[in-house]
Amino acid sequence: MSRPASTVPPGRPQTRRGALTPTLIIVALIVVGFIFFANVWTDVLWYQQLGYFGVFMTENLARIVIFLAGFAVMFTAVFFAIRIAYHARPVYAPDSEIRDNLNRYQAQLEPIRRVVMVGLPVLFGLFAGSAAASQWQKVLLFLNQEPFGQNDPQFGLDISFYLMTLPFLGFVTGFLISVTVIAGLAGILTHYLYGSIRIMERGIFTSRAAQIHLAVTGAAFLVLMGINFWLDRYSTVQNNGGRWAGALYTDVNAVIPTKAILAVAAAIVAVLFIVAAVIGKWRLPVIGTAMLIITAILAGGVYPWVIQQFQVRPSEQTLENEYIKRNIAMTRAAYGLDKVQEKRYNATTNATTGALAPDAQTTANIRLLDPNLISDAFSQLEQYRPYYQFPSALNVDRYEIDGKIQDTVIAVRELNPDGLATNQQSWLNRHVVYTHGYGVVAAKGNKFTVDGKPDFLQAGIPSTGALGNDSTYQPRVYFGQDSPDYSIVGAPDGAPHREQDRPAAKEGDGETQYTFTGNGGPNVGSFFNKILYAIKFQSSDLLLSDGVNAESQILYDRNPRDRVEKVAPYLTVDGNPYPAVVDGRVKWIVDGYTTSPYFPYSQQEQLSAATADSQTAANRTVALPNSSVNYIRNSVKATVDAYDGSVTLYAWDDQDPVLKAWQKIFPTSVKPYSEMSGALMSHVRYPEDLFKVQRELLGRYHVTNPDSFYTNIDAWSVPNDPTVKDEVKQPPYYMSLKMPDQDKPAFQLTSSFIPQVVNGNARNVLYGFLAADSDAGNQKGVKADSYGQLRLLQIPPETQVPGPGQAQNKFNSDPTVSQALNLLRQGASAVLNGNLLTLPVGGGMAYVQPVYLRSTGETSYPTLQRVLVAFGDKIGFAPTLDEALNQLFGGNSGAAAGDSANKGQTPATPTTPGGATPPGTTDAKAELKAALDEANAAIKAGQDALAKGDFATYGDQQKKLAAALQKALEAEAKLETPAAPAGTATPTPSATPSATPSATAGG
Repeated sequence: MSRPASTVPPGRPQTRRGALTPTLIIVALIVVGFIFFANVWTDVLWYQQLGYFGVFMTENLARIVIFLAGFAVMFTAVFFAIRIAYHARPVYAPDSEIRDNLNRYQAQLEPIRRVVMVGLPVLFGLFAGSAAASQWQKVLLFLNQEPFGQNDPQFGLDISFYLMTLPFLGFVTGFLISVTVIAGLAGILTHYLYGSIRIMERGIFTSRAAQIHLAVTGAAFLVLMGINFWLDRYSTVQNNGGRWAGALYTDVNAVIPTKAILAVAAAIVAVLFIVAAVIGKWRLPVIGTAMLIITAILAGGVYPWVIQQFQVRPSEQTLENEYIKRNIAMTRAAYGLDKVQEKRYNATTNATTGALAPDAQTTANIRLLDPNLISDAFSQLEQYRPYYQFPSALNVDRYEIDGKIQDTVIAVRELNPDGLATNQQSWLNRHVVYTHGYGVVAAKGNKFTVDGKPDFLQAGIPSTGALGNDSTYQPRVYFGQDSPDYSIVGAPDGAPHREQDRPAAKEGDGETQYTFTGNGGPNVGSFFNKILYAIKFQSSDLLLSDGVNAESQILYDRNPRDRVEKVAPYLTVDGNPYPAVVDGRVKWIVDGYTTSPYFPYSQQEQLSAATADSQTAANRTVALPNSSVNYIRNSVKATVDAYDGSVTLYAWDDQDPVLKAWQKIFPTSVKPYSEMSGALMSHVRYPEDLFKVQRELLGRYHVTNPDSFYTNIDAWSVPNDPTVKDEVKQPPYYMSLKMPDQDKPAFQLTSSFIPQVVNGNARNVLYGFLAADSDAGNQKGVKADSYGQLRLLQIPPETQVPGPGQAQNKFNSDPTVSQALNLLRQGASAVLNGNLLTLPVGGGMAYVQPVYLRSTGETSYPTLQRVLVAFGDKIGFAPTLDEALNQLFGGNSGAAAGDSANKGQTPATPTTPGGATPPGTTDAKAELKAALDEANAAIKAGQDALAKGDFATYGDQQKKLAAALQKALEAEAKLETPAAPAGTATPTPSATPSATPSATAGG
């Protein structure tokens, strides 16, 4: 039978079959490799531009070296285990049936044997190298460790051993144990596959070579286990599984000795394995292994359990006393609680006339603007265009205005690309034209205008006010918390401007354009860089658009937290960066923490849980990671320039040994705080997340007596935020106040404590008040001695000072307050309770809460209409804080609040200098009464109509109710506004903010 003729022309070689598949694989590998290269090289460009290329190189070189070391160790161990076992295979096997089965397996493996013998070690090596590389921080800290100068109470070793040496030794030991186990299993399988180990009816047959191999592997494993047992002795001081952290009575008297015994026993059994390998007798190592297992069960598990159950539990308070002392002392040291100034505060609950006179400075600075509610007011009054936005929560800072310190609510007007109209959502607009926000907006914290708006210190476009103007500070914001993912900026000299800069300030003005002139991102002008960034951001427009020129820079990773985390990967970054106008620039100030979970005898806290409150629940601040720590320091203050994104790290806690070690690793990345300018110093504040962690620990660790600590009868909890529906903790609040032992007010971060909450139940009375001094001074490179001082006021339980929850309940249930607020709620408005501030004034504890009114509609915003105050069982309720305090303290509080000079906001029954009722007051009272009667009638009629299902009538009554409420507000304004002298025009409050806010400080 003839073959079919070949279709290939003579002289032409036949195409090799299957060439397409390898080609596609090679192409795919090239594409994947180039994408990987693009991401790596763009990172290189980013770090180089920012000046932190050394950080990138050090971290990645460390990862690569550790990866290669881990890969090499695992590859070598597995490769030689397989190779040795293969070369030690027997020439024949006595059992023909088993030999046939093995021959069949060997025949199937033989074509790929060389690939498997190399590929399997490579695969395990890759996994091992990746796992090892992830531990780069432990390796570098071990190699660059710094002593603490403090020893642990059990072994007398420097704390650095536990934070920097023990974790490294544990990692190495665990890694080598894994290598030994995997290599041992690979060797055993190879021995079995090639007949050196066989399962027979009479037992297990092992060749001499296999016995030696197993003996050496077993000895290595036991040596490593012995080392692990020995290191476990030190790990006991890091235990967090019991009621108290650290090595307790059972650990010290049972676990530590038995771990030492097990370590020695493991070493002895390892020697027996080596002896067995030499003499070929396995009875001793088998007996030794069995005894080691029994010893581990009895000595490592049963014996400590017996000690705990029958010796410790009956006398726990006595036997654990010494170890509780250690836990208290080391926990307080690890969290910076050992220097808390504690003071017994015999708070009074009687509001007497003139009681606030000694606290006049604190009273004048009480903050009335709630930074969480006032954002919409900032947006409506200062946003100007839909493509701008303000954050949902503003920040509290302070500025010196006319020689006085003014608490300030401040925000940055950031870009909002999503605010562009649909027909404007082009790539060019989003990434080339609309690139930056504009200006800082700030308002006095302790004042508001006559109609309840913020009293702006800094506002407008162009940006003007007490903090500066376009000629004194750079208002453009390219780097912020809500910046676009990337923008293309920059152009050659003389090129036309393409960036939208700012809208017209007033009618007749034109829109302005701008070109970025800083050094804010890598150059993307070259064709090669365009390709790289087009791949990184998956955008062909970036490659083809004429918006990218030879001088273009690409700005990305623009969030201040992200930038700090990238240049300082060893830091945990605070969840709330805040802006400040410093030295002619808008700077984001970011707090960084060095942390560790390895501090001996210190109680661990989960960061995400300890820092959770109503702010994180509402996503107003970023929640910290879900990691546990038992050591924390605010070691770094970082700044991020809002214009060019430059990052500067300052060693704030330059005595922190962990930071010192990282400074040795990254020697050029952190500057001393002596280089901080005086202006920057004046805006440094105590970080919120550190304070939250500290207050969480202080709820238990304010008790230093071990017996009281054991009974836990004096534990505290952070109260829930009474202004929200969910049961979440009240956030700490920044404010200027004078603590009882201070000579003058200071900017402080504050929180309060109530009795410990058990199963959701707690007496809501005040037990403690904590304040952290946040004033670092205003001198270049000089940190004020008082900065960071924690002051704790301990209130005797018998004084029965109401807690925040009780104060809020009093506000909500008071008949006068309830009637007034309910009238407002029935109309087309919503009543919003502002943050509830707690202040130690008047010899007791006062509560202050602003009350906002918000009408319906898309353009509505909250206006501050009333202020609630409480002291003991009494409350005050008035249009101004000053009046409310006077109500509370018998008609005269003895001090003036910051809003005491508000025009048109005087006490409810003003009188003329002669004592007569001002003209028109009687008529205004009658008008107010009539309006309130109309409102009540409308409410009743509306409810009746609603009950009958008559929605038309209900709608009419709601209109009447709104009209009546408006009449009531107008009548009340007449009561509060003194009559103008004859011939004098009555000023009409403006509904728009002044283009040039006043720079005068209140107080």
